[in-house]
Amino acid sequence: MAQPKRRWSKARTHLKRSTWKVEKPNIATCSHCHEPVLPHRACSNCGYYDGKPAIKVDEETA
Repeated sequence: MAQPKRRWSKARTHLKRSTWKVEKPNIATCSHCHEPVLPHRACSNCGYYDGKPAIKVDEETA
């Protein structure tokens, strides 16, 4: 069986291993205020999750 002529450098190995997950996270929209949120997380703008209030959000900051 053929063997590689030279060993890969550590930098090249780490570069190959570090780029396996390059996809951007999916962005969903809040069903209550229609702001972009990460999926399976409460909305930081209105505090709703799955159509129900999940966390209390100050009205001054929102």
